[in-house]
Amino acid sequence: MPSFNPKHRYTTGGQITIALYRIMQAMDHLLRERGKDTGLSPAQIQALLFLKYVRPGARTIGGLAQRLAVTYATASGVADALERKRLVRRAPEPEDQRVVTLGLTPEGQREVEALEDVLDEIEAAVNALPEAEQSALLRATQAIVRRLQRAGYVKVYEMCWHCQFFRQDAHPSDPRGPHHCAFMDAPLPEPDTYLECPDFVPAETKGG
Repeated sequence: MPSFNPKHRYTTGGQITIALYRIMQAMDHLLRERGKDTGLSPAQIQALLFLKYVRPGARTIGGLAQRLAVTYATASGVADALERKRLVRRAPEPEDQRVVTLGLTPEGQREVEALEDVLDEIEAAVNALPEAEQSALLRATQAIVRRLQRAGYVKVYEMCWHCQFFRQDAHPSDPRGPHHCAFMDAPLPEPDTYLECPDFVPAETKGG
């Protein structure tokens, strides 16, 4: 049933779909308004936030393309623009010179810190709801995201702690890190466990 057709918008599912669409419009508006103040496009803002919070191995053009859901060429263009603004720098991966990594410059770090509150208006609207409604909304939206993720429409980036590949305190004496990532089969230092990872799989899905 077409959700955009007012004649068919009376169903609960249709009304919720339109409400989610309007929230998306609000987020896009907030990004564009902040961009007017900073001279950054919404994609550039998202790229800076991505580079701050994603795990080091995903800080590449390919990783950025995946996060922004754009082509490699488009992601490269976003990185080029940020590099011209001296907010991002490219550098070869020490272990594989063919791989180019992206990193925030000191100017980029300062810029992204000023951008982190860009969605505060959305969070304030959520926080204004009663606690029970927030809990119900959380469960409902997480279920929607999981279904969209399974269909391939969204890529979920989360921290290690609730991932099926995370092994807490697997080797506490290892100087490379006390934890272990079974996906990469490598130690994890504590700070890296608080970064977002594109290989995240919820622990509750293990074996099912």
